[in-house]
Amino acid sequence: MIVAGFILLAVGAADLVRQFAPRRWIGYLTVAVTLLLLGSVGDALLPMLISLVVGALWVWGMPADRPAPLGFWPAVLLGVLCIGAVVFVEARADAGLIGSVWQLRSPFGEVPFDLAMLTLGAGVFLLESSNLVVRAALDGEHTWRPTLSPDESAAPKSAATDEPAVADTGDGFKGGRLIGPLERILVLILTLAMAYPILAAMLAAKGIVRFPEISRDGKTGARAEYFLVGSLVSWVIALGSAFLVWWAAHS
Repeated sequence: MIVAGFILLAVGAADLVRQFAPRRWIGYLTVAVTLLLLGSVGDALLPMLISLVVGALWVWGMPADRPAPLGFWPAVLLGVLCIGAVVFVEARADAGLIGSVWQLRSPFGEVPFDLAMLTLGAGVFLLESSNLVVRAALDGEHTWRPTLSPDESAAPKSAATDEPAVADTGDGFKGGRLIGPLERILVLILTLAMAYPILAAMLAAKGIVRFPEISRDGKTGARAEYFLVGSLVSWVIALGSAFLVWWAAHS
């Protein structure tokens, strides 16, 4: 699980740097140094090196400022790699230097360092990297684009999930880029906490809130398709992350 944790952390941190860091090279260097320190104290230098390679390939294959050249495939390959690293690689018995001093308790018992790294990596990946995955999925569905009205075509769209970006206000708030990550984090937490009724109510509430907009879709179904594709891909990512953490915790 430590391999998957490092990979998800490297990819998620790299995308946060691309989105928010004013000087990317400083951000990338900070991420690399942080991963190096974690790999050193956790006796996980090989997983750390693998994560750096995968992170670099991800940045190339899933650009933030243009359509992905490989489409949705980098996300698929990343998912297969992480699932394989969790399901088929046995948990480590020794976490190195940090393992001798690591203590993290939860309502469900002691949390090992490797599991904490996997949970952290999954959470970081759900913030910005998942936005790129959802955007790649929407880019593959071209039917919704030509049917937008002129006003909607001129309005900025969030690169995030299925949420159109609202107009910038004085404080720079962008609804779509915030709603998607918050939704995925909530799905992850509620799934791991086995709060399935609350999870179902939250997902249903989103559909109810968006129903007036979808009901004005007309004959094309473009809005409904846009909403469904974005929402389903976003939920699958969050549920898949929860599955990885759950499997690692119970393996």
